Amino acid sequence: METLRVELADRSYPILIDSGLIQKSESWDSCLPSTRLLIVTDDNVAPLYLQTLLDALGDRDVSTVVLEAGEENKTFAAVQRVFDALADTRLGRDGCLVSLGGGVVGDMTGFAAACWQRGVDFIQIPTTLLAQVDASVGGKTGVNHPCGKNLIGAFHQPRVVIIDTAVLTTLPEREYTSAFAEIIKYGLIADVEFFEWIEKYLDALLAQDEQTLAEVVKRCCALKARIVGRDETERGERALLNLGHTFGHAIEQATGFSEWLHGEAVAVGILLAADYSNRRGRLNDADLERVRGLILRAGLPVEAPRISAQQMLELMYRDKKVLDRELRLVIPDRIGSAVLQGVNDDDLALSRLLADWFEA
Repeated sequence: METLRVELADRSYPILIDSGLIQKSESWDSCLPSTRLLIVTDDNVAPLYLQTLLDALGDRDVSTVVLEAGEENKTFAAVQRVFDALADTRLGRDGCLVSLGGGVVGDMTGFAAACWQRGVDFIQIPTTLLAQVDASVGGKTGVNHPCGKNLIGAFHQPRVVIIDTAVLTTLPEREYTSAFAEIIKYGLIADVEFFEWIEKYLDALLAQDEQTLAEVVKRCCALKARIVGRDETERGERALLNLGHTFGHAIEQATGFSEWLHGEAVAVGILLAADYSNRRGRLNDADLERVRGLILRAGLPVEAPRISAQQMLELMYRDKKVLDRELRLVIPDRIGSAVLQGVNDDDLALSRLLADWFEA
């Protein structure tokens, strides 16, 4: 078993990575803070892994709540169901929530844990590749609002992240592939050698080679753990982890949170950020094509949906990185390095970018 650690003083926690962790009862003995638990999962994951987890938890006092799957269901109404279950079971501050699912379930479970009785423990058990390499680590929690994605939330770190790579065998191919946007992001913003490693081993990753898959999960989690340890609440360096997300979140919202998966939207967002950087004279032509080629090889989209340029711009200005009404974009200036770039209303490069990629 690989063990990484997010170093945050008294809020530090381990990330455990191995195949079959969910069903190993010994995995739970050292990391559970309470014998009273509420498991939050969704109707895709519950039939596959809920009973396995319940069996592994043994005679602990465990309740469950099963939510509707999908980004479109990441709402206050869904979190209210979690609060209702917490109230019904009278789970106190000594209790613990357990997220069993992808990023949507993880975000909502963490948000409920941050709010319930002003904060209780929670555990992340990510069941998608995207959640394993990114969403489950770092303590970002929240729900969507009609005006934008993840506008309501809190930083609330989990007690432990338990990554069972065996669960990925039941993940639909499209869900699996969508995670490669986040994987590519890490190499592009912070580690040129990792970017080269992805280029070399992408075929093995797409084939779900067990050893290669474990390695990519470990490397992504290690990169994120280091960044979060230095900047927990995104006052500086952590903002770079949002490469492609300002564009991507706007695409998700414009298409109703149902047509495009998060990773698919982020993939196009990364290309848009790279193209913008190229137009600003930062990212060279060869690196731009290299990024595009890797995204294409991963089976991710490289063209934008049918959205107006004006709608994209309006949605982007609702992004959480906007400060004093100035849009800020994460852009790569070379492979392995990225910067946060302020953008003015009259920025011609952005106007031309949106005009070229989107409808008038």
